[in-house]
Amino acid sequence: MHYQAIKLKEELYKMNDYWSPKVIGEINDYQFKLVKIDGDFMWHNHQGDDKVFIVLEGEMFIDFRDGQVKISKGEMFIVPGGVEHKPFAKRESNIMLMEPKREGNTGDTITSQ
Repeated sequence: MHYQAIKLKEELYKMNDYWSPKVIGEINDYQFKLVKIDGDFMWHNHQGDDKVFIVLEGEMFIDFRDGQVKISKGEMFIVPGGVEHKPFAKRESNIMLMEPKREGNTGDTITSQ
């Protein structure tokens, strides 16, 4: 067995595109992903599956139809499945996501503005 720690900063350094999550590990039926974000994403939901956002660097916001949450470095937030939301960041931020594994499907449903 080969034991190797995942170096988050190195993995993030390799990433150039915003809003393009990269799978860095799996446990049971869940995936851990790293993503760089900046600016706005679109309104969407996660078809009944919860999604965890963990801010590693910077800060992000998530708009909901009835409010907003700010997530700073060292904080996490769980978006309940099926809830419409729109994540965004005012400047580049590094995020870890944890969500159920999906074969060839993001599990996101894009909704209207």
